[in-house]
Amino acid sequence: MPLGANKAAIMGVAGTAVTGDVVLLATETISEDATISFTSDITSTYGEYIFKFYNIHPASDDKILTFQGSTDGGSNYNVTMTTTSFNAYHMEDDSASALQYSDSSDQQQGTAYQRISDTVGNAADQNIAGELHLFNPASTTFVKHFIAHTSTDHHGEMMSDFRFAGYFNTTSAINAISFKMNSGNMDAGKIKLWGVK
Repeated sequence: MPLGANKAAIMGVAGTAVTGDVVLLATETISEDATISFTSDITSTYGEYIFKFYNIHPASDDKILTFQGSTDGGSNYNVTMTTTSFNAYHMEDDSASALQYSDSSDQQQGTAYQRISDTVGNAADQNIAGELHLFNPASTTFVKHFIAHTSTDHHGEMMSDFRFAGYFNTTSAINAISFKMNSGNMDAGKIKLWGVK
């Protein structure tokens, strides 16, 4: 389904995308899932892939949304990556707020699943929303850059704005991406995958 110029602007690609250049490739609806993986749509067709997170809700309290890539179609999710991140937060009761580098969320040539959100609560109204951009994953010459931005209704009753960037340090093509909580299941939400020409 092509996305028109007006919707492209809403997607955050205004000025770079025209009608037909942003295409919805897949939608995964979460229902008590340990992982959500995209294994068939990440190819050389598009230069950028955008994952959008809608109301991601954990089954248990105080969890973190994470992701990792694969070079073998999803048989293994252990690609070496280097990342950096920071977040801003504001308590619901206005007792504290901050903007800070989040060094504990970084990886330096690590192969673990990368943190993509702050810790989220599992109260009925708490969830994660946001997006992850993956650039030129089919390249066999360059590393694969990514950036992400998520908004989290934190388990500690505060709003958290989490941003990170990094790269998969491989010249092999990235052809699958997996998402999961740092422990436990995701019990609700959707993840949509878009391709940008």
